[in-house]
Amino acid sequence: MSANNNNKSLSSTHTPTEQPPLHFWQIFNMCFGFLGIQFGFALQNANVSRIFQTLGAQIEDIPILWIAAPLTGLIVQPIIGYLSDNTWNRLGRRRPYFLIGAICTTLALFVMPHSPTLWIAAGMLWIMDASINIAMEPFRAFVGDNLPKSQRTQGYAMQSFFIGIGAVVASALPYILTNMFDVANTADAGEIADSVRYSFYFGAVVLFLAVFWTIISSKEYSPEELASFHSAQSQSGLTQEANLRSSAQYRKGAISWITVGTVFTAFIAVQDLDPQLYILSLGILAFGPLQLFCAIKLNTSQGDNQSMGMTFNVVNDLFHMPRAMKQLAIVQFFAWFALFSMWIYTTSAVTSHHYDSNDVLSQAYNDGADWVGILFASYNGFAAIAAMIIPLLAKTVGIKFTHTINMFLGGIGLISFYFITDPTHLWIPMIGVGFAWASILSVPYAMLSGVIPAHKMGVYMGIFNFFIVIPQLLAASILGLLLRVFFDSQPIYAVVLGGIFMMVSGIAVHFVQNEKK
Repeated sequence: MSANNNNKSLSSTHTPTEQPPLHFWQIFNMCFGFLGIQFGFALQNANVSRIFQTLGAQIEDIPILWIAAPLTGLIVQPIIGYLSDNTWNRLGRRRPYFLIGAICTTLALFVMPHSPTLWIAAGMLWIMDASINIAMEPFRAFVGDNLPKSQRTQGYAMQSFFIGIGAVVASALPYILTNMFDVANTADAGEIADSVRYSFYFGAVVLFLAVFWTIISSKEYSPEELASFHSAQSQSGLTQEANLRSSAQYRKGAISWITVGTVFTAFIAVQDLDPQLYILSLGILAFGPLQLFCAIKLNTSQGDNQSMGMTFNVVNDLFHMPRAMKQLAIVQFFAWFALFSMWIYTTSAVTSHHYDSNDVLSQAYNDGADWVGILFASYNGFAAIAAMIIPLLAKTVGIKFTHTINMFLGGIGLISFYFITDPTHLWIPMIGVGFAWASILSVPYAMLSGVIPAHKMGVYMGIFNFFIVIPQLLAASILGLLLRVFFDSQPIYAVVLGGIFMMVSGIAVHFVQNEKK
């Protein structure tokens, strides 16, 4: 999108160093939209597995149905990041995508609880998650654009605070509607309970209003101002033009990935392995043609990098990530594998392990599912508290050790689900999960924003999402198989495994190189 002089920037003066610090209410307004985004995200996390089971899904099939969510993020986030990096119009750089995403998500939230069949529900999850990602991805870059490095931990922690507050209410909505307003939490076979339907309606309204508030109350720096802030960094060797793989390198990469993907796919077919493994093999296979496309682009294009198009630039940036970003990718991998395990299996784990029911039409099952909503609300509430503590803790013990403490608290909390027999006590481990959640949503992003080129903030935040998506794809591919083969399809063990992976993430952060002061 082209520049438009009518767009008011955040500052009317230029500075040669970095963005001036913002006051509390400016940071509050620019992060407030995350309240609405997390409202939709929390409704999805707490209720979609329940919707799938209500429409006839078996426990071992739930991960493959969830595959839409991470696949959508893998595709959408780098695209939106790249587009928003190169946008400047009346609404700004990131805010146009806030608006588009909010409108689409609002519509999807109204439609989702009316899905008549399982596969329509899976398709709606795809649409809803794509819409959420359109709005969510630019918010990460928004903080990097508008705040100096000294305030970014505070900015991302503020986002975590709103994520916690929004998710508390959203996750608890079905329980609140049932117990305070006598809305039915059961329905006939194949029907979504009214408590879930009305929760999605309410969430749609909250999401749109919250994102719209950020749009009208926040401003953005112009491309010229951002260029002046980051002129020194633009010459630091991190620019895309200084880093190009050769056509030969791309061709070799394409051959390698296509070969490995093809052999893996054939092996799954010949050995008649779990079909969910095709997600992994086809994902490996697909990266080969992408590299081949880049090789062809290099051979045929006579222009600069920008003229080679979005696909080439995103793939090229992926291969030239800063070293610290690659190390943070490992931290993210273990953290998000753990989160995905928790999100897709907590409902079935609690209803089977603590309420002794797998019958989606039974009162026990639906009481347990409602209680999971409360548990999800509680960990998000504790995350809101943790978001205020994390910046102070980081100043005291350092940002890495802060992350380690929080991830160990979360890991111990998830593992304790196996040992706690009274479901009314399950809110206690959610304290640790809340601290881990707040840390996952703030610490890696604060560390990342200091080591990536400022003019590529959006695309690198989108690429960073790969290391959120890949562990979710892996979890969707193998968790059902692992449970079936090793744990007699008992979902409580998926939650325990998530706890172990959280603690591994807390250890991995110490291998990330320190950013420059």
